[in-house]
Amino acid sequence: MRSLSFLSKMTIFGFLLGTLPVIFIGAFAYMTSSSEIQENVVNGNRQLLMQINSNVEQKLTTVNHTLNQVIHSTVLKKAMNQPLAADDFMTYNDIQNEIRYMQSFDTKLEDVILINERHNWMVKNSGLYAFDRYPFREQLASLRDIPEGVSWVLTPTEWFYSEENARGTVACPYIISLVKKLPTAGLEKYGLAIANIPACGLQELLETEASDAPIAEMIILDEQNRILLHRDPSLIGQPAEAAGMPAERLTEASGEFVVSAEQGKQSVTYYRSELNGWHYLSVSSIAAMTKESVKIGQYTLYICLFMLLLSMLLAWIGSRRMYSPIQTLLAQVGELMTDAGKRRNRNEFQVISERVHHLFQSKSQLEKEVQQHVQQARAFFLMRALQGNVRGGAIPERLRQFGYAEQLEGWRTMAVMALQIDFQEDSRYSKGDLELLLFAIHNIIEELVPSRERLAPVTMDGSIVAVIGSEAEDEALFYDKMRAVTELVQSQVAGYLNLQVSIGISLPFVAFDHLAVACREGNEALKQRMKLGTGIIIQYEHLNQEGTHTLNLSYPSYIENELLDAIKLAEKEAAKELLKQFLQTVFAEELSPQEYQIPLARLLNSLLVVMQESGVGLGQIHPMKGSLLEELLGLHTHAEIEDWFWTGVAHPMVKIFRDRREAQYHNISEKIIDLVQHHYDSDLTLEECASRLHYNANYLSSVFRKETGHSFSEYLTMYRFNMAKRWLADGEMPIKDIAAKLRYNNPQNFIRSFRKQEGITPGQYRERKRSG
Repeated sequence: MRSLSFLSKMTIFGFLLGTLPVIFIGAFAYMTSSSEIQENVVNGNRQLLMQINSNVEQKLTTVNHTLNQVIHSTVLKKAMNQPLAADDFMTYNDIQNEIRYMQSFDTKLEDVILINERHNWMVKNSGLYAFDRYPFREQLASLRDIPEGVSWVLTPTEWFYSEENARGTVACPYIISLVKKLPTAGLEKYGLAIANIPACGLQELLETEASDAPIAEMIILDEQNRILLHRDPSLIGQPAEAAGMPAERLTEASGEFVVSAEQGKQSVTYYRSELNGWHYLSVSSIAAMTKESVKIGQYTLYICLFMLLLSMLLAWIGSRRMYSPIQTLLAQVGELMTDAGKRRNRNEFQVISERVHHLFQSKSQLEKEVQQHVQQARAFFLMRALQGNVRGGAIPERLRQFGYAEQLEGWRTMAVMALQIDFQEDSRYSKGDLELLLFAIHNIIEELVPSRERLAPVTMDGSIVAVIGSEAEDEALFYDKMRAVTELVQSQVAGYLNLQVSIGISLPFVAFDHLAVACREGNEALKQRMKLGTGIIIQYEHLNQEGTHTLNLSYPSYIENELLDAIKLAEKEAAKELLKQFLQTVFAEELSPQEYQIPLARLLNSLLVVMQESGVGLGQIHPMKGSLLEELLGLHTHAEIEDWFWTGVAHPMVKIFRDRREAQYHNISEKIIDLVQHHYDSDLTLEECASRLHYNANYLSSVFRKETGHSFSEYLTMYRFNMAKRWLADGEMPIKDIAAKLRYNNPQNFIRSFRKQEGITPGQYRERKRSG
């Protein structure tokens, strides 16, 4: 089980969960139905026995009652006291009338015999006989010896029908006889009254009554457990054991038991009559009784099999659906457990746990790296802002992104502190230790100055520059704070590093767009070390007696950089707009005409540097061979200067870079198309093309779409379809081979894609091309 996947375990559990209840319910239903059927059969047999007993006893009672009427009649009493000869016709006739009256009832009564041993006569249906001449007189006379209380006895038919028996016309070998001794009132019994019911007659009655229970066999035993009635006449008169019925089991008034016979096990239901002690038995084959339950069992089995299949299907589908989030999670964490060794050693949750743990570790490591990168990016941004290479309006937003929202909202006054190391001849440090010393001083500043009162210090050109801010608006209080901070930094550096440093402080300012000016002021203050010596703290205010920021032209380096990038990317409109912004920023300053020439010449120089680095000759943009600087200095208006920069320098450079780009794009696209044509039958991807051509995949995607108007995947698909149509039209290649050659997982996916592209299936396309 440990080697199984969680999907297999869920499926097996679902199978068991669905199978066990179905099997239990099916077995319970079958056993319950079998038990109910057997119980219903037994109850039915019991009711049938009681009904048969009631009907038989009713007939026997009727016979007994009518026979009592006969033996108490005046005719019979008179006849019992006299001989009866053939000439006693009247008496004989009266006796016959009495007998015929008894036989008028529907009691199956066949004959009534009257015997008078004292006067030697016997009367029955067939006539008057001399008793001493009757063949079976001794057997009949023996009936006088039956015990008192025994009324019904089983006798052979031949005792009463000697003539018919001799002719072979007797159908029933036994008779059930009601015997009464005569005279009833006297002590001496010298006569008998016998009412005979053929056993066959009662057997017909039983068969009629038992017709509603065709699976049951009815048997009647007398009080001595001899068989009175049985469907096999040869068993009548035999002990109950002859029919396989153990007499010792018939101890209760009613009950059931099971016996084994040649036909198999049989269920016996019995009932003992209170009238005469007879036992009424119903014998049913258990196999016949359970025949219906077998059918029910078969139906139950079919239903259970269907429910099992349904439950298995639902378990499989449910397990797949419940497993899909786990599978998705495994795919997302990069662990699809296809390796057998992995399945044996780890389950999916172990893999997910390990991967999640690894992800948390990677997350922590990544956070550390990101934090380092953020610090580096923040330091780089502050450096560019202090150098004036960031647009003033963008500085607050960028500072907020770097986590300086508290400083932006709380600071009312700020200044720049610039620090440089003063190396002395007797110092134990050398110039080679500069970077390490600057790093140490950087950490000291971060430790001494709370983060809410400063921006992160940055190292620039051998100096450490830090922006210090305060919520105080009073410049005197701010100066006191700056002096305290700088003196603390200077003393701590001297104490820990045994190193002398000088610090320059800019004029206070309130807006972050003055960072570049303040940085220059701090560095300008440090230049006074040539006069004042080393280890000084000097404020720019001491150099500028007016206490205002000097008018230094803030060269828009950030706009220049964007302009140069737009020219390199051949973005004409963006370059023209950026050139206009640059000149507007320069001419917004109040300068003399000579001072305007400095930033203009600097811009021209930057453009020429880009031309030189890109391999663009001056003659390509200025074929007159004259001096560009002289032409620039000869212009006098804003409009003339802007037009000259655009038409004479920037726009020609844009066109050159555009031509180069288009040529490069075309060359790259041609190379990609060549790769597609040679490797379309492999798993070619844009990333593989980028690796072969040594370009970025996103760059190639953009270039290819601009050149062809299609994405790489669209072009590859179209080329593959063109090849497929060529093979379908000109060759006999099977469709499944075409699909495999074009890297489809199965032919159905290829057929589906082909129909979507062409509107018909590949087979229909081949037939159309051949018929055309």
